[in-house]
Amino acid sequence: MRLTQVKRLARHEDLVAHLDSLGVRIPFDREVDPSGPLSTPLELHDGSAGTRTVANRFAILPMEGWDGTTDGRPTELVRRRWGRFGSSGCGLVWGEATAVQLDGRANPNQLVIGEATVDELAGLRSLLDPAQVVGLQLTHSGRYARPGPDPAPRTAYLHPELDARVGTGPREVFTDDELDELVQRYVDAAVLARQAGFDFVDVKHCHGYLLHELLSAHDRPGRYGGDLAGRTTFLRSVVAGIRDRAPDLAIGVRLSAFDLRPFRAGEDGVGEPAGTGEYRYAFGGDGTGLGIDLGEAHQLLDLLEELGIGLVGVTAGSPYYNPHVQRPAYFPPSDGYQPPEDPLVGVARQLAATAELTAAHPRLCVVGGGYSYLQQWLPHAAQAVVAAGGASMVGLGRMALSYPTLPADVLAGRPIDTRMICRTFSDCTTGPRNGLVSGCFPLDPFYKDHPQRVELAKAKKAARKS
Repeated sequence: MRLTQVKRLARHEDLVAHLDSLGVRIPFDREVDPSGPLSTPLELHDGSAGTRTVANRFAILPMEGWDGTTDGRPTELVRRRWGRFGSSGCGLVWGEATAVQLDGRANPNQLVIGEATVDELAGLRSLLDPAQVVGLQLTHSGRYARPGPDPAPRTAYLHPELDARVGTGPREVFTDDELDELVQRYVDAAVLARQAGFDFVDVKHCHGYLLHELLSAHDRPGRYGGDLAGRTTFLRSVVAGIRDRAPDLAIGVRLSAFDLRPFRAGEDGVGEPAGTGEYRYAFGGDGTGLGIDLGEAHQLLDLLEELGIGLVGVTAGSPYYNPHVQRPAYFPPSDGYQPPEDPLVGVARQLAATAELTAAHPRLCVVGGGYSYLQQWLPHAAQAVVAAGGASMVGLGRMALSYPTLPADVLAGRPIDTRMICRTFSDCTTGPRNGLVSGCFPLDPFYKDHPQRVELAKAKKAARKS
């Protein structure tokens, strides 16, 4: 399949014609008004912590760092990234994935929150503008835990397609008692996050990590599986603990609102479903493994409202087993597969699901994702989506690594700097997958000159040969 790069769609007419040829719809405005919808403040309500004012409709999305110390502390590289987020102009900064315990990290250099690291995490918060609303994403990587050189997975249930990929079985499945203990670790971590000065914590339910996997634990026996009430026991228990011990701390949830079955590279290198037939392990799926049903996602957002949670980040899928769903890209990471669809189809899928959930839950502040692939058209789509009520805020992930000040430029009415636009080269994924630090090696001058750029080039060359 021959794909058209977004950067080639220079005119609005070219973009519209290409979308029409794909049969998908993404809202775009022809012109961007710096004093328009994206500059509008909004109120973020939390049932326990009260109301906070977010200055505008741009947010930094949480990403996973690979450049902390081996005991979970921030380094100068981490501090540089957070400082850049502070100068972004975004009203909300959704801080990066931070493990609640050492063995829950997705990589050996991920941040960890604990008594030993809380002061240094507070130092990260101090790098940001006091007017920015700033949170911290709390995580346990579950099936994808890799706290040292080798994987150390812990899972929510036995999975017929994923267990073989990571070498898991019954002994890796969390017991109910172990999950009870982990609930307390999340609550302890939230209390420390409040001590460090964060405005909210995210009880992360996305991208194939542990709490996302619990949402599809239909066949798990005991208190943490079965019907949706059982599958949200962990979430409800953590929220209750935070409300009791840190009532002035707001709570958010980043949610993979839908999922598809795992994919693999076919003989031609293009992604294809790894299995066939019924697939009941995709939260937000229709049972086929390839379609969407947001019924349970709506029910989950109803529950969040009942719990007084006012902030939701909508994403999809997993970077481990169907990255084209989660992170549409023209250039896949070295261990991935060629996209089985035009990446704009994946963007449209995420935006449509987010719009449906936002319309049905007007009391929630919904932060949408999937925008980086839109590249130079990102502000045009962001303005159109927010104006139409398709999301409360627009989140920036990879784009914030290459061009963190894009929101500041848009809101100031300055032309965007096309040299810094993320073109989805995926080096920010390929590097860490090869044990290198996080960063935009192709575009950020700092990482262009980083010694590990040479190692990255070698890793990519080796991957192409294999």
